[in-house]
Amino acid sequence: MTTKPPRGLPTLLAVTDIGFILYWSITALAALGVLQIPAAYLYKGYHDPMLVAWNWSFAPLDLVASLIGLAALAALRAGRAWRGLAILSLAFTSVAGGMAIAFWAIAGDFDWSWWAPNLFLALWPWIYLPGLVRAA
Repeated sequence: MTTKPPRGLPTLLAVTDIGFILYWSITALAALGVLQIPAAYLYKGYHDPMLVAWNWSFAPLDLVASLIGLAALAALRAGRAWRGLAILSLAFTSVAGGMAIAFWAIAGDFDWSWWAPNLFLALWPWIYLPGLVRAA
């Protein structure tokens, strides 16, 4: 039997991982012209091909983090080893948020509607990472 996860970790993993999948699903539908997103919800330069490429460059990292995080949750429910998967998912999530924050900081764009979710992604994993790594 595996050890019990820290309080709140399964919920935050599920919310983050499902959120990543929803974001990329909506982004893909918008790119295909199936869905129209109001301009107020788009990041600055949304139609600039370089920024579109930059945004899509996060898809593999975000989706791998999500799949690993969901695998950690499935392993936890099944009573199998989950901690290593959770550590990887949290690390990838933090890196994705940190990379986005670094980009927007370098670009001099301080729009809180993009900073807040990316700061969340960069920082919340650090609530759990040190303890999970120590326990591993």
